[in-house]
This record gives sequence, structure tokens and C-alpha cells, in this order.
Amino acid sequence: MLAQVEWVEQHLRRRTGQCATALADLLAHYVPLVRQVIWQTTRRVFQQQTVPASEKVVSLFEPHTAIIQRGKAPPRETEFGRKLWYSEVDGGMISEYRILTGNPPDEAQWCASLKNHRRLFQRPPYLATADRGVFSERNEQFARHMGVKQVALPKPGTQNGRRKRREAQPWFKAAMRFRAGIEGRISGLKRARQLDRCQNRGENGLERWVGWGIIANNLVVLATGLTRRHRSKRSTQCSC
Repeated sequence: MLAQVEWVEQHLRRRTGQCATALADLLAHYVPLVRQVIWQTTRRVFQQQTVPASEKVVSLFEPHTAIIQRGKAPPRETEFGRKLWYSEVDGGMISEYRILTGNPPDEAQWCASLKNHRRLFQRPPYLATADRGVFSERNEQFARHMGVKQVALPKPGTQNGRRKRREAQPWFKAAMRFRAGIEGRISGLKRARQLDRCQNRGENGLERWVGWGIIANNLVVLATGLTRRHRSKRSTQCSC
């Protein structure tokens, strides 16, 4: 099939019409992808080699699709798509989002988010929190070095007495409640803003889809907050 496609592409290149050129460009786009699929299948099935996820093509139509494994212990849940990392400030506004390449660990995203927050707001956050997958002593030390007063990163696994006392403090528990609320808002982003499935084509389409979804979400949060403030003012003025 590849030999036939290459033969057809060569003949289309000899024509000057726009349709022939467009079709030749389309074939030229898919030929390397099909070759990559054949090569990775040959290595995996016939040569019994382990092919790294970064070298695999899992979608001919969306070649930027990554293999994402969730969970720590096998059997891990495997998904196909792209990981979205975002930061939220007090009030529910999303201050940062990044479409990640491949399947990087969450732990590696913490420092960049703190730097971005300080760049946007000209000061570090008073309190910063994330889930257990972000914890590391390096991340805690970096946050303190940045000027964060309260760093609430729950430590996975066995904890000593000092760590237990730290995570039992009221401010730490309050940060964990705030973090639990973020999980619900992530679910809302997927459902209400339709970020669970991109309906645009290509990586540029993915970036547009996610970007407009984040903007729409922030506009809704802003409008909701202004409406509540307006209602609160009216109730205060009308009280007897």
C-alpha cells in the first residue's frame, strides 16, 4: 500500500492543479506516520523489543496523542490523549494552564507553577497546595525559598511523628479541604466546558479548544462572583 501511495504521490506532483497538490501533500503527511506504525509494530511484535511511549504513534489522525498511564501499581489504567496541568487561585479563577507533552510526572510541574504565579501577581502565594503526586522535599524547599509561608503538600506513604503533627495542623487541613474542592472543579471543567474531549483537529486545534474552555470558565466564575456580591449589597441595603 505504501508503494502504491508513493507512486500516486509522484504522479500527482507532476500536475499543476490545486486539488492534485493538496492530495499529494495529504499523502506526504500520512506516509511517514504509517511507516512509523509499521516500524514500531515490527519492533514490538516480531523483535520482542520494548518501544518507548515517546517513539510510538497511536493515532494517524491526531499524532500528538500521548499514552498516559494512571495509577502507581499494575495493572495501570492506560488512556490516550494529553495531560492538562492548571493552577487555581483563591476564588476559583484559573491563573495558569499548560498542555503537557508525553506523560511527565506531576512532581515536575510544581516549580514552574510557582514561578508563573510570582510573575503574574508580583509576589508568591501565601499558601500553596497540591495533591500527593506533587510531594517531594525538593518541592517543599523550593516553595519556601520562593517565599511561600504555608506549603501544604501531603506526603504519601509512611509518615513519622513530626510529619503527622505538621499535617494535623488546622491550616494544613484547611488547605486539603480547598484542594478537595478543586477536584470537583476539575470535573466541572470536563463536563461544563467540554474539556474531556477535544472536537478540533490537530495540536493547534487542541490548544484553541483548551484555551477557550479556560477563558469561558473564568468568565463564568467572575460573573458568578459579581452576581453574589451584587445580591449581598442589595440584601444589606434592604434590611430593616
